[in-house]
Amino acid sequence: MGRVLITGGAGFIGSHLADRLLDEGHEVIALDNLSTGHPRNIAHLMGNDRFRFLKYDVTDYVHVEGPLDTIFHLASLPSPVDYLRMPIPTLKVGALGTHKALGLARAKGASLLLASTSEVYGDPEVHPQPEDYWGNVNPVGPRGVYDESKRFAEAMTMAYHRDQDLPTYICRIFNTYGPRMRADDGRVVTNFVAQALRGEPLTVYDDGGRTRSFCFVSDLVDGMMKLVQSGYHDPVNLGNPIEMTILEFARRVVELTGSKSKIDFVKPQDERTQDDPKTRRPDITKARQVLGWEPEVDLETGLNKTIDYFRELLAKGKEGGAA
Repeated sequence: MGRVLITGGAGFIGSHLADRLLDEGHEVIALDNLSTGHPRNIAHLMGNDRFRFLKYDVTDYVHVEGPLDTIFHLASLPSPVDYLRMPIPTLKVGALGTHKALGLARAKGASLLLASTSEVYGDPEVHPQPEDYWGNVNPVGPRGVYDESKRFAEAMTMAYHRDQDLPTYICRIFNTYGPRMRADDGRVVTNFVAQALRGEPLTVYDDGGRTRSFCFVSDLVDGMMKLVQSGYHDPVNLGNPIEMTILEFARRVVELTGSKSKIDFVKPQDERTQDDPKTRRPDITKARQVLGWEPEVDLETGLNKTIDYFRELLAKGKEGGAA
């Protein structure tokens, strides 16, 4: 892949991707406006002569000096806390940001991987979710700003592939977790781990029967690397097909943290949970067949690494991730 640009490179997934690319000998440019990413995620890379950081908003005109071989377009606002607080920037990064990234790829003769999301399936009526399912999305609900930004980004990416003959790749990312997530990002992993480490009750909506599937970040990065070298241009699900209820997950977090936290069952009362999917599990048949990929890190191993990170983060009083 040679010289690589990562938009959203100071974020949770982007920083882990940068680590992997540098470990394999590539030159990496991380571009991030730090609205949700954080310098500490890439602080350990700043002395590497093959790494460069640009503080920049991908929705503006993007110029990168020199050649580029691959662009990983990860810039996004995937957390409910963020996309409800910044709905218009969320739409802009999916639309304008993707347009700018694709235009840059075309100008440089580079390939581009779009980090899409399982949210394109909405609250699914098909389970598990295969790539040929078109989804069940409410375009005018609060959650629609994120869902539709990614659906539009996929459509534009495929348009550049078909009309401009640009080598593009689309991964649909399911729930991913690991070190460098933000304790205040409003997602279930961070909510539960932070609550358990503080000794607070874990807040479980309704009866905890909604389901999710959790993929450790190193497995996701491995899938992205395989995809961008695959020559396969249609969307591919990347996630862990092992499904569990939110209540089961909460109990596992309490067990692994050694917390005395209780579980509180609460009724959803704000827009963060409107149109929240009742079930979520990827069909990864295509990833297995096309990429030879499937997750390898089991939940206990991944959660222990995540808990260790948050234990240290909370001890230092650095709960947020945004600059």
